[in-house]
Amino acid sequence: MHQTSSRLLRMTDDDRPFTRDFKDLFSTLMVSLPLGSHRVRWQKVDHSFTSEEAMTNLGSLKFSQSNRMPDPKDPSRIVTTTTTTTFSMAKEMARSVCQKFLEARFIESAEGKTDFLSKTSVWQLTPKGMHVLQRFCQRNGINQKHVYEVLDSPRNVMHLVILERENGSDKINHDTATIEVVFRRFVGPEGPNAKANTAQADSDSLNEYSTGMIGVKMARERKIGDKIYMNTFTGKSAVDWLMDCSTMVDRREAFEMCSNFFEYGLMAPVEILPNNNRFQATKSAIYYVTEKGQRVAGWISSPKNSMNGDSIGNRPREGTTRDSNANRMTVIIRDPALRLLFREFLRETHCEENLSFYLDVREFLNSYRATKKVEDSPKLEVIRETLAAAYSLYNAFLAPGSPCELNIDHSLRTALAARMTRAVGDDEAMVRSLDEVATLFDQAQNSVFKLMASDSVPKFMREPKYASVIRDRNLDAAAAVAAA
Repeated sequence: MHQTSSRLLRMTDDDRPFTRDFKDLFSTLMVSLPLGSHRVRWQKVDHSFTSEEAMTNLGSLKFSQSNRMPDPKDPSRIVTTTTTTTFSMAKEMARSVCQKFLEARFIESAEGKTDFLSKTSVWQLTPKGMHVLQRFCQRNGINQKHVYEVLDSPRNVMHLVILERENGSDKINHDTATIEVVFRRFVGPEGPNAKANTAQADSDSLNEYSTGMIGVKMARERKIGDKIYMNTFTGKSAVDWLMDCSTMVDRREAFEMCSNFFEYGLMAPVEILPNNNRFQATKSAIYYVTEKGQRVAGWISSPKNSMNGDSIGNRPREGTTRDSNANRMTVIIRDPALRLLFREFLRETHCEENLSFYLDVREFLNSYRATKKVEDSPKLEVIRETLAAAYSLYNAFLAPGSPCELNIDHSLRTALAARMTRAVGDDEAMVRSLDEVATLFDQAQNSVFKLMASDSVPKFMREPKYASVIRDRNLDAAAAVAAA
């Protein structure tokens, strides 16, 4: 069974590429490149590529995802399901896209270049770019030698903050709780007086952000006039940290997040500056963590936290019913801040694919319903695109031996295998096939939801480092409302 999809970069209302498409395009390009060694000023730069190689490959990219399995009706027969996605663009567009990869901090110059005007300029992946590529390879089962040599690099140590986005607009969720969760990561867990001196804090070196495990570069003490400020950082450093250590791909997003930190009173300027009523992303704009910011970061305890003590009050009581965990799961899916932390927890426990599948199927089913709703007989190209998306999900998550194979009911897995390996005939059969696939995916999604609710949610509730957010979000009360 073979499905083909031709992809274009979807753009948002503010003329920014959709993050998912953008990361997939970048990863597909990296897989297509040889990523060999290049000489730069008599030094060898491993796992690198030139501007010319990148722009030539972007002109015509193809990515295939295949899975071989026994035919459910005849185990002696092997059936292969393949989804092929193609990208194509003109050379000037390719140059522009490469520039956006650079601005997104996926790649960096090996020789201090800031653009792709020279064909022979040498580029390499950043720790952020390696992280994005690694997630793509894990999901799609890519195990080519040259790619894994890059991913085995000692520079591949980044732990990105994976920000939750709205499906339709691709905008980052900016509710209060999400902003506070990101701010905790932004300033780091170490607390006051644990940072560098002023010179280190203000340097342009980004090496400190190679792992994403520490917060923005801060000066322990900074004297301005006759006053000493504690735990200060520059506006430029703030934007740099968000661009290097989160899934943001556009500097405007980092600026907007910092503006939220500023407007919510989590950070404040050390002195009066022109236009001081809004955030400035410059080296001359100095900010400090406010008392409110310190409470949000957990550096100092807040009154409500000290009243509640530890996280015991938020742990499920003995005899908690399965329904209550399902209600908690419903709230987590709806709440961007809790979803961000739950995804982080699942990543640490090596089962993030469950949440990824649930959300991807939700997007697929929304697309399917929209296709059916708009027209009684949708255009065949739309049906093919939607069916291709289903095969891509199947090969990634549900096919036997798939890279992120999920634990679902055997009978449902068999039904899915039978449907997905059955050839699609004429146009009318293709529409019926899509209906059947959507029904089976809906059942698989429900199965994965129950698995997360019964297994992962209770463990998430007991994890001490998430206790304060779970308490602040009043998860159990929200679950009770969801049940009602």
